[in-house]
Amino acid sequence: MRSVLLCLLLSISLAASCQKYFLFIGTYTGSGSKGIYVYTFDAATGKAQWVSNTEGIVNPSYLAIAPGGLLLYACTETRTVDAGGISAFRFNRAKGSLTFINKQSSGGDNPAYVSVHNSGKWVIAANYSGGSLSAFPVNANGSLQPFSQLIQHTGTSVNKQRQEKAHVHATVFSPEGDHLFVPDLGMDKVMIYKFNSSAQKPLQSESPAFVNTEPGSGPRHFIFHPNKRWAYLIEEMGGTVVAYNYKKGKLDVMQQIATHADTAKGDFGSADIHISPDGKFLYASNRGNENNITIFSVNRATGKLSLIGYQSTMGIMPRNFTIDPSGKYLLAANQKTGNIVIFKRDVRTGLLQYTGEQINIPEPVCLKMIE
Repeated sequence: MRSVLLCLLLSISLAASCQKYFLFIGTYTGSGSKGIYVYTFDAATGKAQWVSNTEGIVNPSYLAIAPGGLLLYACTETRTVDAGGISAFRFNRAKGSLTFINKQSSGGDNPAYVSVHNSGKWVIAANYSGGSLSAFPVNANGSLQPFSQLIQHTGTSVNKQRQEKAHVHATVFSPEGDHLFVPDLGMDKVMIYKFNSSAQKPLQSESPAFVNTEPGSGPRHFIFHPNKRWAYLIEEMGGTVVAYNYKKGKLDVMQQIATHADTAKGDFGSADIHISPDGKFLYASNRGNENNITIFSVNRATGKLSLIGYQSTMGIMPRNFTIDPSGKYLLAANQKTGNIVIFKRDVRTGLLQYTGEQINIPEPVCLKMIE
């Protein structure tokens, strides 16, 4: 009887521990932030607890975690002229702390996005103001070599204030890791590259080399559905999401849908996009005058989206948000008001409900979570 009870208690303990995750928060450091913050997040309670933070890292604005969860890469010196860098950190799971490894120049101004190949051997950075992307070989210890390839985009679009030149906003690998998709806000294009992880210069243009987006739409972030057959693009300036059929590096448009109500006017500022782990719902954040999360259902047969509703983020400028691995919670980072708001997610309806829990950090702009 005692052994049965011990086994039961052990199974309960293991189940509880499986619902605890690490949350990494990237920030801008000009308003009092320390840099990258590490929290634990408990999906059983919806509560977050501070563990550690970095010191002396300037503007670690966007983060990417390598497969295995032991290495983290960050855009650093973002917004600092001629000083954009990508920094590597080692993560100690036992202590919940990050240790700086090294840093390399990103090759262009204002790096705004970084991604890691599924092999862990390559890191790709998007230089927003520089209008370029750079590919970094990764050493065995996780440190970065200088970039071995820099691709400069050239082009403009109809909005002469914001699309006066190329503005690379994301670098997203295909599920198989054999292609890279690069939304360029300045050119109104999603560029498509083949990726060869064994080559010194791993990127080469696909044919076709890009898909056009609507003039003035401003493509920003790009994601794949868990089934790997559909992809979705959020357009910052147009306030829209574009749904694509995807196969072997090819994108075919099947839908464009607004992220805002018909009554909304101007300056949409759509920002981030994520899909629930079960693939049933898609969420998009809007800044500008809205400051909310738009909720869509995903048609399981076609991949097309249907609007469900909107949820205020209870703050200003939700540049980034994340859904925890369990799918039970959505955390929205409001950059301007410095609050990360924790919402419970109804897995049946997709709707969000405020839990009463918030994390207060100056200028949070990126959330990443691992088990």
